[in-house]
Amino acid sequence: MTPGARLAAAIEVLEAIERERRPAADALKSWGLAHRFAGSGDRAAIGGLVYDALRRKSSSAYLMDADTPRAVALGMLKRERALDAEAIARLADGSGHAPPPLNDAERGRLTSATLESAPAWVAGDYPEWLDPQFARTFGEGRAEEGAALSSRAPLDLRVNTLKAELERAQRALEELKPEPTPWSPLGLRIRLGADAKAPAIHAEPAFIKGMVEVQDEGSQLAALFAAAAPGEQVIDLCAGAGGKTLALAAAMENKGQLYATDDDKRRLAPIHDRLTRSGARNVQVRTPKSVGTELDDLAGRIDLVLIDAPCTGTGAWRRNPDAKWRIRPGALEVRAKEQAEVLERAVPLLKAGGRIAYVTCSVLDEENGAQVRAFITRHPEFSIVPPREVAQAIARADDFLAAALVSDEGLLMTPRRTGTDGFFVSLLQRAG
Repeated sequence: MTPGARLAAAIEVLEAIERERRPAADALKSWGLAHRFAGSGDRAAIGGLVYDALRRKSSSAYLMDADTPRAVALGMLKRERALDAEAIARLADGSGHAPPPLNDAERGRLTSATLESAPAWVAGDYPEWLDPQFARTFGEGRAEEGAALSSRAPLDLRVNTLKAELERAQRALEELKPEPTPWSPLGLRIRLGADAKAPAIHAEPAFIKGMVEVQDEGSQLAALFAAAAPGEQVIDLCAGAGGKTLALAAAMENKGQLYATDDDKRRLAPIHDRLTRSGARNVQVRTPKSVGTELDDLAGRIDLVLIDAPCTGTGAWRRNPDAKWRIRPGALEVRAKEQAEVLERAVPLLKAGGRIAYVTCSVLDEENGAQVRAFITRHPEFSIVPPREVAQAIARADDFLAAALVSDEGLLMTPRRTGTDGFFVSLLQRAG
């Protein structure tokens, strides 16, 4: 397919997303099934255009003074791909399967429009209703933080120390040119171009042998900050597919006992194969029961409960850009209620001196600091481990603390500050 035909296809997919209100991944899959002539390179390029348009939807529409799929796609080429009006005109020239030629208004906007007077939620490409929440977290820097959350994410891998050291894993993946991540001592990063196909990492021998797992550096750091130690009794209370469970098992060096559970057994399904591949032998998966008694025998015995709390996912918008346009105000209230409930569930499990590692992939204070403050008010027997102490789990702690957003309640990572997804981590300790 020509570059112009790829652009036309991307506009067609964006129209389907808007018309049918469906996730981008589903719309792209349907388009591919209906256009089997498109090769894998074409599909990757079209997907890149679609996701970039969704990442920069508000700012692109502002630049074009229109919010149609065509306008958003054209504005994105200026905003994200840094193409000038002439370059965009060569893509949209009406030839073959390319989009119709630019009209005078479109050419004018592509030539002269800027974001200089755009409101923060437009320049930052996040929903307008979230502007007060972004202002509470980031103040005057919220447009820049939102823009960073709208950037493309690299592919991060965590080296599984039960199977390999970082240097060995890096050599095994050398064709993909992985680089060590700046903060996590276990991380490798593969940078991807705008139109590049994502590498088939699941087919790499290093992955099949359990040497590496796909995990954003921020998620790796959250597991490191939890500070699970060999010999401890640990619960991953919202384990899902097991990404942090695997990281905790490696940190514990297969010593002690790690219990993984989740309130939805379907989310737990992938964990079994991942545990086998990882070489983790100290993990018990507790499948949830309808009566909620799967952890009753552990009451008062646990050193650490990791809560990877259900949240709005605002910190993960780089990897799921269409999610930010589907989120509604009521979702924040629902998630906040769920977070409070899961924190309460952790309390009876802990022994004296036990810890809760509270983690979200959100940048909103309502889900982060506010939850911690409310929990401490309800449970004065708990105290917040000073975030500056928590950060000492990594070698470059001082540099990290200078980069991250540090509050009384915890550590907030963001793409703009730490180059990771958005993650909040707070460590809470019960009186001993």
